[in-house]
Amino acid sequence: MFSGLLKSLLMASFLSSLSAHAFDVTYTSQAPVIDGAQEAVWQQASWHDMPYLMDGTLPEKADFTGRYRLLWDESYLYLQAEITDDVLIDTHADPLERYWDDDALEVFVDGDASGGIHQFNHSALAYHIGLDNQAADIGDDEKAHLYNDHINSRWKRQLDAPNTILWEVAIKRYPNDYTDTAPKAPIPLESGDVMGFMLAYCDNDGSEVREHFMGSHDFAAQNGSKNLGFITADVFGKITLKK
Repeated sequence: MFSGLLKSLLMASFLSSLSAHAFDVTYTSQAPVIDGAQEAVWQQASWHDMPYLMDGTLPEKADFTGRYRLLWDESYLYLQAEITDDVLIDTHADPLERYWDDDALEVFVDGDASGGIHQFNHSALAYHIGLDNQAADIGDDEKAHLYNDHINSRWKRQLDAPNTILWEVAIKRYPNDYTDTAPKAPIPLESGDVMGFMLAYCDNDGSEVREHFMGSHDFAAQNGSKNLGFITADVFGKITLKK
């Protein structure tokens, strides 16, 4: 029997799909270099903000602001995030220990925009990318694993604004039946494909737990919580790949 939370999430699925933030992503014939540096290729992509509080308290702008843009080619979905964070913290040396309580970029991807519960399966993924550029998520054995072969991540401080970092990630797409014991090959991206997507940032300024969790998409709280992306892909937005 479903828990009360899962019942609420399933009942909200249809409304979420209607209200989810959706936009087109431009194809690039020149793959961006994943190095945290500005490149002309990114000028063809539009910026999107990350203004929505998902957990914790709303930060001051000097503490956190964020925006991002996307491109794609047949091999990768490319992400460039511009993050202003006045304190960068990676307290837990083990990348599988409380990775959500360190500063981290969290990338939510649903390869076919099918939605649904994904907390303990890989019909969607929630990559928590730490400052060491390693990506953690919960596996189908209900334990944390690293998925570093799924992504390529680099970030760099900006010389003209030292509290601002440019974080770039190349993300592969995987099928819904991907498992940790029998992993499948990534799926090529094609024009017209629709994917589920959301971006968030875990911000810790020196506490035992993160103070702020900011996201790119807004949706209705369920049982008083908006910290839902790691549970259900129904709260993701949708992107359409355009060539």
